[in-house]
Amino acid sequence: MSEPRLVADVPLAHLRWGGAGRLVVLLHGIGGGREGWASTGAALAAAGFRALAVDQPGYGLTPPIEPFDLAGMAAAVERLIGWTGAADAIVVGHSMGGMVAQELAARAPRRVRALVLAGTSPAFGASDGAWQRDFLASRFAPLDAGRGMAGLAADLVPAMVARGADPARVAAAKALMAGVPEATYRAALAALLPFDRRAALPAIAVPTLVVTGDEDRTAAPEVARRMAARIAGAELQILPATGHLLMLEQPGAFDAALLDFLRRLPPEESA
Repeated sequence: MSEPRLVADVPLAHLRWGGAGRLVVLLHGIGGGREGWASTGAALAAAGFRALAVDQPGYGLTPPIEPFDLAGMAAAVERLIGWTGAADAIVVGHSMGGMVAQELAARAPRRVRALVLAGTSPAFGASDGAWQRDFLASRFAPLDAGRGMAGLAADLVPAMVARGADPARVAAAKALMAGVPEATYRAALAALLPFDRRAALPAIAVPTLVVTGDEDRTAAPEVARRMAARIAGAELQILPATGHLLMLEQPGAFDAALLDFLRRLPPEESA
């Protein structure tokens, strides 16, 4: 299998696997990055898909946006799809990336051929705001104490993975989160506060897979079940012995669930 190609100076910098086939755009979470999709990108290319694992705004080689919000992130994905020459894409989003995917589906549904919502939710916490404030305080505490993103990752990643997670994969997740610029992490967290696309779920009219881990304490399986129930025809997969970082913790199981879903999509219509 050939190595992915890094593409910069485009609407979203990205790693690219495959040169043809259906377009799949992979959107990482708030503590992730394009490298977190290495297994998935290779698996997609081997199955005949063209996969792009992006740097979201402010991450990796993609500059920040102003204002830094989910609408702007979704607009950048829309521009990227247009830049590729494809009419639409299968959009796979993890955690914050799943929120961006939902935002794109609501704002530019013509650009979305299918959705995979992984370890995510349709809203950021309860409507009273107390949960959001506590969440932000807990996430910002290591940063406010001057421990930086490495300190945050050391505290946060072990609480995000399943019990008995592979230490090497936990270390890789820590390194990925530690590499996120602190300013980007703070801005991205703030951007999540107003997110609420619960009312838009019934309007999603494309094939959708909702997938999470049975030990995900960030986007719990109950949240995934409720979300899938509100999307017509949506499929639900709950991966065993898996926490929030699905594609990093259990890449084989995640990739298998994803490919099984993608292989059953209706064929593309001829031009």
